[in-house]
Amino acid sequence: MEMPVDRVQQVGDVAEIMLGYVEKRKTHQGERPRTVPTSTYLDKDQFNAEIELIFKRAPLMLAFTAELPNPGDYKAMEAVGLPVLINRDKAGKVRAFLNVCPHRGAPVAEGKGNCPRFTCKYHAWTFGADGKLIGIAEPSTFGDVDKSELGLRELPCEERAGMIFVCLAPNGPMNLDRHFRGFLDDFDALDFAHWTYLGSRTIEGANWKIAFDGYLEGYHFKSLHPETIFPRTPSNTMHYEGFGPNIRIGFPQHSIAEQLRDVPRDQWGTRENYGYDFVRIFFPNVSIFIAPEITQVAQLFPGPTPDRNRTVLNYLRRDPIRDEADREAVETAMNFFRDVTYQEDYVIGLEIQKGLESGAHDNLVFGRNERGNQFFHEWLNWYLEDDPSRPEPVM
Repeated sequence: MEMPVDRVQQVGDVAEIMLGYVEKRKTHQGERPRTVPTSTYLDKDQFNAEIELIFKRAPLMLAFTAELPNPGDYKAMEAVGLPVLINRDKAGKVRAFLNVCPHRGAPVAEGKGNCPRFTCKYHAWTFGADGKLIGIAEPSTFGDVDKSELGLRELPCEERAGMIFVCLAPNGPMNLDRHFRGFLDDFDALDFAHWTYLGSRTIEGANWKIAFDGYLEGYHFKSLHPETIFPRTPSNTMHYEGFGPNIRIGFPQHSIAEQLRDVPRDQWGTRENYGYDFVRIFFPNVSIFIAPEITQVAQLFPGPTPDRNRTVLNYLRRDPIRDEADREAVETAMNFFRDVTYQEDYVIGLEIQKGLESGAHDNLVFGRNERGNQFFHEWLNWYLEDDPSRPEPVM
């Protein structure tokens, strides 16, 4: 699928900016360094507020179209401690529910699969793909109940640009256009809905914001990733764009001048991964790195305690699996990316957690060059203040 002309021009303008950064050894700059209280990463009350005011209000990207391509496909998962069931009904519509039987609270589905209805393993109550209660086991002895009031609790859910977004509050807001401000057009342009879902890996780390901070800057590439990222991407060379609370981070490659030299200027916006890369950030908890070989989508879930997070690393690519040898190569690649993410980023995050818990410093400081981190924490605070009339942060 070809990208719209205006988007090619917009990305091309960013490529030109990044080329200038490399040639002049510069990077995107905020107005000034900004501090964040150490308690942001430690305080239990703030952790609870983040769950209630952010993770249960913002639309969360919980699944991919490629995971549930067919009617009857479903996925049961945990998100921020809540059991969630996502499925595609026979008409092709995607729905989401709390995976909790209204009879006695047991889950009605586990793992992934395909089925026309869901049956609770505890007492065999059965529910349709629309969440409605179909049947009660041995109804003659159970007594009269109103089945229409005993369906699964549905969650706001919308499928867009190859991804499935869910609000974890049953009556919560779901306005993807307002939340993403055109950012999802990137994924429409990439034809993301028709990619292949390869699998996932799960890792655990420190407070979710300690882990997420690492996805928001390249200031650490040379020191922390000297053999994996730095050979491709210069350290401390980033460009930030805000789409509401979401961020597109541009990372030029060392070879950007060489890669773009013979490409017409009006086509620079079509050269992602060939001279420059993007990391796309969905507020509050998703980081996406798209590459030709394999794409990694990290979903960070807070908890179960303030000092820990669970991160699901999802892997996709444009082409389907060709054969068994290809599958083995994909599994090896997924393990490699998981190991690098954990060993190079999450291990130091756990060390940072200990450092903050020591009480050594009251605040952390994000430099002018770490504008993405500043912006993320500004939006975090905007949500926590719970005052929609307050001006929104701008990049």
